[in-house]
Amino acid sequence: MKKPGFYVTLLLSLCFCACFESKTVTLWTDRPEFAIYAEYFNAAQAEYKVETRYFESLSLELANSETSPDIAAGNWLKNTSTRVLFSPVDDLLKPDGEKMKNSFYPHLLALGNIEGKQYLLPVSFNIPALVFARNNSYLLPNSFTVALDEIKELGKAYNTETNGIYSRMGFSPSWSDDFLFMTATLFNTSFREAAPLAWDPEALERAMVYVRDWIEDANRGLRAEDDFVFKYFYDPPSNLALSGRILFTYMNSADLFTLTQEKQANLDFRWIAEKDIIPLSEEAVYMGICKKGAAKKAAKVFTRWFFQEDTQRHLLEFSQDKWLTETFFGIGNGFSALRTVTEYIFPQFYPNLLGHMPPEDFLSPPNILPRNWTAIKERVILPYLHDRIRNDNRNDIRSLERRLSEWVRLNRDL
Repeated sequence: MKKPGFYVTLLLSLCFCACFESKTVTLWTDRPEFAIYAEYFNAAQAEYKVETRYFESLSLELANSETSPDIAAGNWLKNTSTRVLFSPVDDLLKPDGEKMKNSFYPHLLALGNIEGKQYLLPVSFNIPALVFARNNSYLLPNSFTVALDEIKELGKAYNTETNGIYSRMGFSPSWSDDFLFMTATLFNTSFREAAPLAWDPEALERAMVYVRDWIEDANRGLRAEDDFVFKYFYDPPSNLALSGRILFTYMNSADLFTLTQEKQANLDFRWIAEKDIIPLSEEAVYMGICKKGAAKKAAKVFTRWFFQEDTQRHLLEFSQDKWLTETFFGIGNGFSALRTVTEYIFPQFYPNLLGHMPPEDFLSPPNILPRNWTAIKERVILPYLHDRIRNDNRNDIRSLERRLSEWVRLNRDL
């Protein structure tokens, strides 16, 4: 049996720790906007302070560092090597009960849940958009979404050629490797974390065959497309759409809403969807409180403050006043994961969203991806997709499996 003095000593120790717990929060992030949010929080009250550190690859830094922040906010935090670093934040959702939980987009919130406990809270997300000159809006009867087959047929009908040379071309998937990736996603290729990555190869091949058929049917093949690109793509695609040289261009919502106000006023858009599914960009931002942080109370105060509707309205106002909206979009360079903020507040700052809000039930978050996803996508997957659509037979190029294994062998430190 412990002596009474033991409990007194323990109580004093706990009180000492509680009294002297740090009031300075260290926040690690791969989103530079959080430095602005931290400064806004610091100026709004005097009890706590948030200091931010930026890392180009936050998930890698978290996995490899011997030190720990109090809060992490960024991409790909749910992979196996980083999700174990976070504490549950269910208590942050309790003050308002179901009301607080229901304020988030449910599919996004669910992605931060592990075995029934909420470890990560969604911050922001982006959506693939098909962009075109506003005077062509009449071509798309649905004011919210557009499907791949519609893009193909409208693009084909827009083409103008003389003596086999195109002077106008509606659209080609070959113009953007990111569009190829989005198409593979819509075909349920389902890239996901494994050792290090898994996917459905048959779905990927169906997507690539679909794209090749599209190019041949709509634009008479890659040579004609490449000739058109060489002749006209010295201007940004958004300028080409405004001039009428092309009908459509592809970009995600963050790129769209950081165009100049003049361009946005003359452009329209639709969210790209297939079978009522809009695939969200993999760069969805999440926030979590780290287990080994030294300022847990202060971290909770900042987190609770950040996920208030009024806070995010003020942050949007601040961004607009300081002309930061030309640098990044919305909250965390994306739509807010708080439904009320995106649906009711965003249109006040981005008028083009009126009548174009994405249907909530369509939003499909990405799978859990490995911590080095950015490098794998940029150096392995996108080059493969680019090469694959330029070859009739997939056996004529190095397979994706081989490319990935070679890259992993040469980049074990990542």
